[in-house]
Amino acid sequence: MKPQLLPPCLFILYCLFFSLPAHAEAPHDLGGGALLLADERGAASEAPLIETRVEIDVTGLIARARVIQTFRNPSPNWTEGRYVFPLPADAAVDHLDMQVGERRIEGQIQERQQARQTYEQARQEGKVASLVEQERPNIFSQSVANIAPDAEVTVAIEYQQTVSFRDGQFSLRFPLVVGPRYIPGVPLTESASISAGGWGKATGQVPDAGRITPPVLRPGEGNGPRVSLHIRLAAGLPLATVSSPSHGIVTRTGGDQSIDVQLSATTVPADRDFVLQWAPTPADAPRAALFAEQIQGQTHALMMVMPPNDETAGVQPPAREVVFVVDTSGSMAGESMPQAKAALQLALQRLRPADRFNIIRFSDTTRSLYQASQTASPGNLSRASGFVSALLADGGTEMAPALRLALQDDRQGKELRQVVFLTDGAVGNEDALFDLIRTHLGRSRLFTVGIGSAPNSWFMTRAADFGRGSYTYIADQGQVQARMDDLFRRLERPAMTDLALNLPEGLSAEIHPERIPDLYDGEPLMVVMRFPLALESISGELSIQGQRGGRPWQVTLPLDRSGEGEGIGVLWARRRIADLMARERSTEAGGVREQIVDTALAYHLVSQYTSLVAVDVTPSRPLAETLASHAVPTHLPKGWEFDKVFGSLPRTATAAPLFLAMGAGLLFLGAVFAFETRQVR
Repeated sequence: MKPQLLPPCLFILYCLFFSLPAHAEAPHDLGGGALLLADERGAASEAPLIETRVEIDVTGLIARARVIQTFRNPSPNWTEGRYVFPLPADAAVDHLDMQVGERRIEGQIQERQQARQTYEQARQEGKVASLVEQERPNIFSQSVANIAPDAEVTVAIEYQQTVSFRDGQFSLRFPLVVGPRYIPGVPLTESASISAGGWGKATGQVPDAGRITPPVLRPGEGNGPRVSLHIRLAAGLPLATVSSPSHGIVTRTGGDQSIDVQLSATTVPADRDFVLQWAPTPADAPRAALFAEQIQGQTHALMMVMPPNDETAGVQPPAREVVFVVDTSGSMAGESMPQAKAALQLALQRLRPADRFNIIRFSDTTRSLYQASQTASPGNLSRASGFVSALLADGGTEMAPALRLALQDDRQGKELRQVVFLTDGAVGNEDALFDLIRTHLGRSRLFTVGIGSAPNSWFMTRAADFGRGSYTYIADQGQVQARMDDLFRRLERPAMTDLALNLPEGLSAEIHPERIPDLYDGEPLMVVMRFPLALESISGELSIQGQRGGRPWQVTLPLDRSGEGEGIGVLWARRRIADLMARERSTEAGGVREQIVDTALAYHLVSQYTSLVAVDVTPSRPLAETLASHAVPTHLPKGWEFDKVFGSLPRTATAAPLFLAMGAGLLFLGAVFAFETRQVR
């Protein structure tokens, strides 16, 4: 009887077929030109095009921004567009208006579910409507329904934020692109998924993956979003320099001594963060500032205090254990990996013989250079330098195992334990990682270093907050030396600890952050507070005290000498919401959601649980016409490599590589089986 070869071969092909990844394709593959997507009838049509104008007024420590997004419908069909875009992590979004022809409609703040229902009803009734939702504190989505063929709808949102001040320099960062996020976890069933046109597939860890992963254009293909930017800078003190490490700019001094800043080009691709820096003349660098705003009989105050940097002169830096963690996932390929490696090499050179250290690299897997931290001897440092030089970027961003390993403290020694985490933060499961940091931090301090053109600044900043460390951003290769020098100056000097804010007797206030963090060299203390009194009823002095280098430290500020400030109430509300969101993730979460909603509604803010919605009451689309819905594509962040990020396998926690290997193995066995069968014949 002849052997039957067909069943084994079919079995092998069956195994190989089902081992292929379910979502192995890139977000989409363009052949150039406009992005074509299928509408509700299955016909190809063009996605809306986006142009963005950004106008920012900086007054002292406050930045007020207006972001104007124009949705153009180039197709002959009625269209709905959804655009996922970034904002600064501390942006307090409080205003929306929509322009349809000559009509201007102002947005209203509503609870998120209610705002979604308002938008959906308008969408179904053929009315032009806009909805702004917060997906993460630094990721927002804008939906615009019923854009007529060859027409446009303009939507403007406004927000406020505080200007950053560190190491004697002010800075303002405006993110321009949401980088692709790694989505870990077991995929959910279709019925349990939350989808909004993104390429990410929902998992147990990231159920909203589809809402934070917009389609991504291959570099050089398609009509991606472009941005124009104009900043009016009124610093309130003489400036030595105004510059941008990210873009070419043109500056002009106005009659009121403000500085007008514009991009050198009319528009630029939205593919990297815009950064503006300005430094006061050394004699005019601020040491303390207090601004106040009165709203409905209550006083909101913003305080900044810069601790003097000469109190630790002559203090011997303590012995340290420093654990370096470096992201080597696919999103770090291109320009980011050389930045990270250069930063690590500089960090190794700064270690002293009394220090101990280790290096952990992670992507799909985690590996440490040493089983436990070793002394910074010449031999160990030489081996570490070779380890860093050999690092390559590929694979997914499985961050949790690396964080857990880095925070594992087996020695429980007396030396300072510092974890330096270099990454672009391109993950979607931020909350789970925050919980891991809080649970495993122990006596360690976590310092995050943002790498690349568009790092996840919210994750990096909050991770450092939870880790009682600080966040450093390296925009390009030219900044590595200066930024790492700044970071190590902070690491090598004692932090200000046990900080407390004392109010005048009989005066109460709600203060945020609720727990004042440790401060490091060159960092200001920034606090917002709300007093239940009118401004003219407040007097006395604020007192801030703490320990630095084993010595007591204190500064006082008179409350009745505060400068006038606008928008401080909105900033206070945003910070309160951030603290409430952090508290919600703890076990003491009772009633927190209601407090967040109440605060957001009272101050007209977009939050995790509230959204802004605007509806044109005049129906536009004939109900017989079909509405095509499209997710607007974004650029890949500058310097990223498309194939390293998406590749041919999904960047999720599926076992596709294992299944492919099994399929290949079965094919090999099948070939052997066939060969042996021929021999039997």
